[in-house]
Amino acid sequence: MYRKLALILSVLFQPLVVPTMVFAVILYAVPNATNVPDEIKGSLLLMVLVTTLLIPMLSVFGLRYMDTIPSIHMANRKDRFLPFGMVSVFYIVVTYFFYARLNYDELIVFSMITMTGTILLLTIVTFFWKVSAHLTGLSGLLAILMVMSWKFPGGTLLYPVIGTVLLCGLVGSCRLYLDAHKPVELAAGFGLGFITCFASFYFFLF
Repeated sequence: MYRKLALILSVLFQPLVVPTMVFAVILYAVPNATNVPDEIKGSLLLMVLVTTLLIPMLSVFGLRYMDTIPSIHMANRKDRFLPFGMVSVFYIVVTYFFYARLNYDELIVFSMITMTGTILLLTIVTFFWKVSAHLTGLSGLLAILMVMSWKFPGGTLLYPVIGTVLLCGLVGSCRLYLDAHKPVELAAGFGLGFITCFASFYFFLF
């Protein structure tokens, strides 16, 4: 029962879902952060969902279907090389597309650049050490929320920040329960995502 719940939470809050969460916050929770017209916000968010979550996730399932990787959970560090590398390349292509074709606002493009950069760093680190991709993604979201709450005060991001802190703890606990990571790997993943996204967004917004 608990194992199944931990697996469900791990899948629901996988790293690939974070870009969609970030853009949902930027577009709807802090509407004055961008110049994106209201009539295209839904389409833009849907495009982010498809290009940063659905297509990469289907690609990983494709690797599993072809027995290129032994499991979609990628328990071993070496199992992550190809999927992480493939996702990194795809994110680079998507980021270039946003820059070249969907340059509605600097924050939108910068957000994609930051998240792609974080994924690249995670992929490079993975060649030497297995760290938590889940915590990298969620801590990156937390860092972005914190910086944006300082830049755009008003209380709208207080509950998302608190919720993300709790989510980091919950998902981290699930990864430990599933024996997917050691505590130091969770801490390293958290530090990687938080420091990278916090420094990037703070420098850009301030």
